[in-house]
Amino acid sequence: MHEENHPTFVKRTGLTARRLALLASVAAIGITVLAAGPGGWHPANLSVSTTSAQAAETNPPAPGFADIVAKVKPAVIGIHVKIEKTASANDLNDNEAMPQFEPGSPMDKFLRQFGFPDVPNSAPRGRQTISGEGSGFFISADGYAVTNYHVVDHATTVGVTTDDGKTYTAKVVGTDQKTDLALIKVEGSNFPYVQFAEHEPRVGDWVIAVGNPFGLGGTVTAGIVSARGRDIGAGPYDDYIQIDAPINKGNSGGPAFDIEGKVIGINTAIYSPSGGSVGIGFDIPAETGKLVIAQLREKGSVTRGWLGVQVQSITPDIANSLSMKTAEGAIVDEPQAGSPAAKAGIEAGDVIAAINGTPVKDARDVARKIAAIAPGTAVKLAILHKGAEKTLSVNIGQLTNEQQAKAGSEQEGSGTARESGLGLTLAPASDVPGYGAKGVVITAVGPDSAAANSGLQAGDVILDVAGQAVSNPVEVRNELGALRKEGKKAVLMRVKSHNGTRFVALPMGRA
Repeated sequence: MHEENHPTFVKRTGLTARRLALLASVAAIGITVLAAGPGGWHPANLSVSTTSAQAAETNPPAPGFADIVAKVKPAVIGIHVKIEKTASANDLNDNEAMPQFEPGSPMDKFLRQFGFPDVPNSAPRGRQTISGEGSGFFISADGYAVTNYHVVDHATTVGVTTDDGKTYTAKVVGTDQKTDLALIKVEGSNFPYVQFAEHEPRVGDWVIAVGNPFGLGGTVTAGIVSARGRDIGAGPYDDYIQIDAPINKGNSGGPAFDIEGKVIGINTAIYSPSGGSVGIGFDIPAETGKLVIAQLREKGSVTRGWLGVQVQSITPDIANSLSMKTAEGAIVDEPQAGSPAAKAGIEAGDVIAAINGTPVKDARDVARKIAAIAPGTAVKLAILHKGAEKTLSVNIGQLTNEQQAKAGSEQEGSGTARESGLGLTLAPASDVPGYGAKGVVITAVGPDSAAANSGLQAGDVILDVAGQAVSNPVEVRNELGALRKEGKKAVLMRVKSHNGTRFVALPMGRA
């Protein structure tokens, strides 16, 4: 995906698609107003002001980042791509952040200084050649360079401009859509290059971004690491670093450096109401970059480990219902038939607490750790099975692109019963056409009830309650009654919907 006009990857967050934008710039379109910002100051060089001239001589001004930039900037490249595509009349004009300007206007003249061509207000239909801009950086002297997948995706030609103004043709060695990374190669030798950082950055550390915003080339900005572990809904392995160093369209694929000149992240997205930087940018961590780029360089593609489970994070309510002390780990909604997990004996309701002795925080942590394991590797999983701690050995499989089967269509039936404490109206699945013989169908959910607040909907199927399979409303009521007598504050239900199977923890009400 090269064009900033396309809706971007918002799936699970409250951010709207038009506000979270990939950073690759379309050269054929206009540009937002650029905002310049000051460089960083080293805290160690800040001192209390004094009226003494001698004090001014012994406390020189803070050096800023000039030495670091001089060291790393030659390794950063501008990337120019051309994509052949079928365009509609308004394909190039549907982004509010990229307005059109009148010929001869000040902004039109500004764009022409940097080689931006005219963009007609109504582009003709049919095949169009789209010019795109992005950033990248050399990681070896023989011309291997890193950029984003969405910068070079479907590109017919890829060109590179180095910091000294030289241009080259590059070939795409390999891409990985799931992490938005790509490896390209320029023929030649003795290219300046940079290295990935060995240590993870801390929140508050300095960060220096270098790239090709709006195709201008060689732009440097500075800020700090604002947050870690951001999930922006881009893919299954989201673990972004958030930075406030200004980055804009065209910075995609460019590096973010620490104060030692090591790459801590790859710029890939911004959160922006206007299309320009508002101080919220997202970087792919260096650790992810190292793992993915190594595989792309070796074989041109990425192979990931596969466990074969649908998992969700442990919430405080789920932890309470399972008598867990902390809300950490991932609960298995359902193991896939014939998967490594199923063969190892993992069951629905098991909690994955650690992989090879390393604790897992949540479902995303499980997905990332398993994906990083080579297929065929035996791993030890620490799980909580019906309240007991167990360790299982699992031979990790290889992840494919097969899609999970969806549940059947939602229908309502008769013969319902109401569980008043939770606000549910229920019916045996066997009594409702299209639902099979297993579970209890939710035929209605009371407004403002515990069930409604937990996201349950009519058409969902309750498969088990507190680990016990249920097939009719009476069994659901009996299980809830037993839990209330035990003083449980929440009940854990395994529920199937059109989106898959998941666990839902509901606060317990009185019958």
